[in-house]
Amino acid sequence: MAVFADYRGLPASARGASIALGNFDGLHAGHRAVMEAARLAGHGKFSVATFEPPPRAYFRPGDPPFRIFRPERRNAAILASGAATVFELPFNGEMASMTDEGFVRTVLVDGLGVTHISVGFDFRFGRGRMGHAQRLSSLGRALGFGVTVVEEVEGQGAKASSTAIRQALMAGEPELAAEMLGGPWVADGVVESGERNGRKLGFPTANFQLGELIHPKHGVYAVRAKIEGEANWRPGVANFGRTPTTGLRDPLLETHIFDFTGDLYGRKLDVQMIAYLRPERRFDSLELMVEQMHKDAARARAILATPG
Repeated sequence: MAVFADYRGLPASARGASIALGNFDGLHAGHRAVMEAARLAGHGKFSVATFEPPPRAYFRPGDPPFRIFRPERRNAAILASGAATVFELPFNGEMASMTDEGFVRTVLVDGLGVTHISVGFDFRFGRGRMGHAQRLSSLGRALGFGVTVVEEVEGQGAKASSTAIRQALMAGEPELAAEMLGGPWVADGVVESGERNGRKLGFPTANFQLGELIHPKHGVYAVRAKIEGEANWRPGVANFGRTPTTGLRDPLLETHIFDFTGDLYGRKLDVQMIAYLRPERRFDSLELMVEQMHKDAARARAILATPG
């Protein structure tokens, strides 16, 4: 994977690119338009520069989890779209203190050796967000590289934005998030060993915490899951939450894969959130909970069997 974790000390082959610059945390229609502008300016060749960690994580470390994709998934998707390279620009105290001109000279010109930059219309950069797209265009003219500013892209009747995607997921609207993302949102993680309560109840689950990924609305979902090493997506039903019936604990994604037997502990699992079925709730008995689980599974099967 052609990923560089810095803008300094790059090989000559990685410098001099047409670059799409931004956070690219959702890879929604707006992000894809910025990448397409970089591709056109680079006559079919382009790279992507993003920030790691995201500036929000640096400035507001106490915020709830907000990442739409883990960096590895984001980078893989960017490269799969045709980008030659991903530059993860280290966002730290040094970069946060750069002026807008200092960022352009130090990072873009001296570091990446850019020939062209494409950004979204609302891109901000430099200390205190002092720089904007028009300022970048002015600096580009002065320092010898081109700039394309991509205007607002509409998606689902509104601005295509990572904020809108997060809001949809937290509202229990994975279908809306999928429309903006261009495909289902995927939660991924390594399956953890647990108390095996699901197995005792006839619904064995593969469990993992979401960590830095955004936490969707607690409740039950129709899902598709892909096991590490497999190519196909398997239908299933999942609960994300604190399982108030069997004991409150930190939020966990528990995925029951239909018609699957086997040990998944320690293996990576990708889970597509397809449809929200119901909120998480406390049951008066395990029998009532199992009865509802059967209903949830039947509803999930019906949804997942419907084309489109």
